[in-house]
Amino acid sequence: MKSCINVSQKNNLVLIKINSDAKYEDIILQIRKKVVQLKKIYKDETTPIMITGKVLKNKEMDEIENAIKEKIDVEVDFDMPKELGLHNIKKTFIQEVSTSETRFHRGSLRSGQKIEEEGSIVILGDVNSGAEVVAADNIVVLGALRGLAHAGAKGNTKAIISAGKLDTVQLRIANIVKEIDRDEEPLHRQAYVYIDGEKNDIIIE
Repeated sequence: MKSCINVSQKNNLVLIKINSDAKYEDIILQIRKKVVQLKKIYKDETTPIMITGKVLKNKEMDEIENAIKEKIDVEVDFDMPKELGLHNIKKTFIQEVSTSETRFHRGSLRSGQKIEEEGSIVILGDVNSGAEVVAADNIVVLGALRGLAHAGAKGNTKAIISAGKLDTVQLRIANIVKEIDRDEEPLHRQAYVYIDGEKNDIIIE
């Protein structure tokens, strides 16, 4: 079987690059074999592993992460290709919030917690499952967004939602609701969410 993954060391991490056209069955099989080899190299090392090169579904990433951590107790992260980088997200967000008041909330939101804001809000942490953020304008989550986010809650269709990691089942902007199948939808990192006026639908980039 032709190898569909390439392992290299870059700076302070081990990079596992997956061929973009590889089948998942081949990917997980080869990663399980490669991890056995890596374990001999690691020993007491704590160098994190970064997976890149192919957009994967949430359940595929979970299985890959578990396969690695069964053999090596290290941090595993995924760097999925994106059309819109974090720099552009920040730039666009700055433009969007220029006309609204912005509140900064330090720390993560636990299940059951809710924050409501008349302007825009930036969460300096995660929004965990069961937590809720509602803003009349924009919502930016620097960590993971797993709970409910409702931007443009008073009808602002120009509002945006941005997150360092998007892992929620539902998004709302103004009166538009988008349901997300976490088993089928690729995990979005540095996600930018807005309403496409022509389609009248929420778009995730």
